[in-house]
Amino acid sequence: MERVSELLKEVIGEILMELKDPRIGFVTILNVKVSPDLRHAKVSISSFEKDQERSQLIEALNNASGFIKKEVVARGVKLRHIPEFRFVYDDSIEYSSQILSLINKATAEDKRLAEKSLADEQ
Repeated sequence: MERVSELLKEVIGEILMELKDPRIGFVTILNVKVSPDLRHAKVSISSFEKDQERSQLIEALNNASGFIKKEVVARGVKLRHIPEFRFVYDDSIEYSSQILSLINKATAEDKRLAEKSLADEQ
């Protein structure tokens, strides 16, 4: 299953770079989860688009899923079944970045307070 997911991730990435739809900008495929029967695949993506543009991006990708499926076949991927692709936005990278930013702020504030406390003692 993992090899199939990695293969599809690579091939779909190549296809997305060639799509001409203006709603589809720079997209990173984070993960492809294939069902055990190979009939469905959830493609998790990330992008620098704003919230409103993200929904348009997901809509455009899901509308293009039939074309993407045909392109996967045309590129010589041989599987018992080529899955139906469903694209979803994964915001875990942004969430992690926000958490890291909060940790950095808290650390900087702790350092500032410690330095102030030390200065007050002298």
